[in-house]
Amino acid sequence: MAKIQMKTPLVEMDGDEMTRIIWKMIKDILLYPYVDLKTEYYDLGLEHRNETDDKVTFESAEATKKYGVAVKCATITPNADRMSEYNLKEMWKSPNGTIRAILDGTVFRTPILVKGITPFIPTWTKPITIARHAYGDVYKNTEMQVPAGAKCEIVCTDKNGNETRSLIHQFGGSAGIVQGLHNVDASIASFARSCFNFGLDTKQDVWFATKDTISKKYDHRFKDIFAEIYEKEYKEKFENAGITYFYTLIDDAVARVIRSEGGYIWACKNYDGDVMSDMVATAYGSLAMMTSVLVSPDGVYEYEAAHGTVQRHYYKHLKGEKTSTNSVATLFAWTGALKKRGELDALPELVHFAEKLEQATIQTIEEGVMTGDLALLSTLPNKKKVDTETFLQEINERLKALL
Repeated sequence: MAKIQMKTPLVEMDGDEMTRIIWKMIKDILLYPYVDLKTEYYDLGLEHRNETDDKVTFESAEATKKYGVAVKCATITPNADRMSEYNLKEMWKSPNGTIRAILDGTVFRTPILVKGITPFIPTWTKPITIARHAYGDVYKNTEMQVPAGAKCEIVCTDKNGNETRSLIHQFGGSAGIVQGLHNVDASIASFARSCFNFGLDTKQDVWFATKDTISKKYDHRFKDIFAEIYEKEYKEKFENAGITYFYTLIDDAVARVIRSEGGYIWACKNYDGDVMSDMVATAYGSLAMMTSVLVSPDGVYEYEAAHGTVQRHYYKHLKGEKTSTNSVATLFAWTGALKKRGELDALPELVHFAEKLEQATIQTIEEGVMTGDLALLSTLPNKKKVDTETFLQEINERLKALL
């Protein structure tokens, strides 16, 4: 077949460690032979972020706003160990957090269901989509260590220079730590509308949960904004669609989720969504079997893998050892971006290709060919564990038959 011609580039954000290796494999084996791939490339590998003082991360986010669709590889968020390992100038912030703040979007993560892999929660027969607010909270925090005997306050100075003070803590004989968080009404409102629109688009109930009984100003503001927007803009639409909006406390939500059958959107604040998306992904089978898309209020899309850089496998790879690393989430980041690019550019052949690539991936697993993590979970008879590259080659054989 002739290669599919793209009209508008994707923004391509390369990443780190084993996922960087898989990134190249996916392009070489499954994309280049079929698509005249046009991308605007940004290297978000930790070494290059360090070389550019993290400017490349901001540039990639601005390019995403320009072109409307991006695909991102998993990246390292450095800790103290990584500072030494990569000889970093400073402990750079999470690229995902930076990009999410610039785009002011909501992250929707949904598990990929395949035959033979039963969720650890047996009642979960439908996927649970985690909608994660992608702005503020701990990801844009200010924090410091505090010496013994210090007094810490929140100080707010209004535009006229008037100060309002509130005591955080009077530190006595022990040193300690403090942390300042923020959010903005406009971003919370965008988050609410994104969740409600996604619920209408997919005909799914929307759940939202915070801890407003304890956080009577911060979390309660989230609850109030969701309620106001729902009542004014979405209640009638939800009733006509036969779906519901449900609010509860975050701890009650966790209990309800565990007892549920799935099939709804669970909207979470930034940190809650970070944690719960990993919990849900693992309970459905694997972090590498979770789609993830960041959607901004003005219709910009960034697709990424929901997991990390698979550091342990990367060190094996560097020793020349074969790995059996699950590439499905990274592959579905590419297919999601290609489908959206095809939709926006009126290229049905590009949408069709991406859909067939997803179909070939599921077919490969359901026919018993899979990576090691899935082989441990699958109940299929005659399973065959294959290495990373062989898995992609097996997908390619089925893709050829489908196209």
